[in-house]
Amino acid sequence: MKSKRLILALLWTAFFVAYLDRTNISVAGPTIMKALDMSPQMFGYVLASFTAGYALMQIPGGLLADRFGAKIMLIIALGVWSVFTGLTGLAVTVGMLIAVRFFFGVGEGLENGAHFKAIGDTFASQERSAASGIFHTALALGPAFVAPIAAVTIAHAGWQTLFLLFTIPGVLVALLIWRFFPAVTGPPAGEERGDEPTGNLSALLASPLSWLPFLAYLLFNVAFWGLLNWMPSYLSQERHIDLKSLGYIASIPYLCGFAGLLILGYLGKGVFYRYRPLLLGASYLLAGLGLYLAFSADNVTSSVLGLSFGAFFLYGGFGPFWAVALDVVPGKFRGTFSGFVNFGGQIGGFFSPIVVGTIVQNTKSYSGGFVFMIGALILAGATMVAIQQGQRLPRTAAATA
Repeated sequence: MKSKRLILALLWTAFFVAYLDRTNISVAGPTIMKALDMSPQMFGYVLASFTAGYALMQIPGGLLADRFGAKIMLIIALGVWSVFTGLTGLAVTVGMLIAVRFFFGVGEGLENGAHFKAIGDTFASQERSAASGIFHTALALGPAFVAPIAAVTIAHAGWQTLFLLFTIPGVLVALLIWRFFPAVTGPPAGEERGDEPTGNLSALLASPLSWLPFLAYLLFNVAFWGLLNWMPSYLSQERHIDLKSLGYIASIPYLCGFAGLLILGYLGKGVFYRYRPLLLGASYLLAGLGLYLAFSADNVTSSVLGLSFGAFFLYGGFGPFWAVALDVVPGKFRGTFSGFVNFGGQIGGFFSPIVVGTIVQNTKSYSGGFVFMIGALILAGATMVAIQQGQRLPRTAAATA
């Protein structure tokens, strides 16, 4: 138990730093657009360049994690993305910024398969929803933590200093993982190595049940990355919140997302264990309702409440989702398969900021962008219903082929 807690704590810390580094640009967005004379559409391409690099490394990163282990890949990833976090602050043209954010995405893409391989190898099937929920609280607390700090830093020292300072946490966490993370994790309690199903990756990917998580995560990330990247700009430009207040107000939905991660993660462990896809489907629909309430509200308070309601269910789905996805695959393919599923997610994440930015540019309003994200969540919910119909726990027919 102590070893599990240590592994989860180190994974959480690395993921927390990852989200500090990948979301500080959303807070800095209005300032960067002004400094580099960028339109919202062009800034959408800057945001998407990160996602392109991140997406391209999902499957290679997973393969490398399965080959060399989670520990070494986490250390390499932290080092690479920390360097390019600092280089973001040195970009003086839009082209340089796009290139740096692409390679920053490459660095962060290396770590994703390692994270999920470590969770799958360390925690048994029924433990994974809660463990994944706790792990993913980093992606809610990271933006909530960074928003006020980033706003204050930008106001007093400029946006360039923000990115230079944020190189430090990644280097420190890499040293912690090198010192304390075990070289080999697992197997989970009750899942001995000899009991793992046989089969191969091609047989796994031939099953429609393996492609449904890919599709669901693609659709989900349209909404998730759309909201994550554009919410500060939406609150600043559409709701006219000043920079000083922006950091604190923008952190409120993320804190609600933190609560959603814990609550839905534990629901997926308990009474909803065998109905986690239906739990996810309902969460996606309720997240869509929250986004609708946000953009249709007639005042700032109601809009922030809508965003917070949506974030609770949007973030809350991460724990159950990855528990479902890891149940589809044999242990020897956990890194590769999680990279494959996350690659689908990043396809959605790549196009989402571009589409939202284009809509804002052409309509001079964020309403169309919200409708785009809500539609994706409705389709993601339908996909989770299909997964429920085909899933058998804790293993699937594809995994035992």
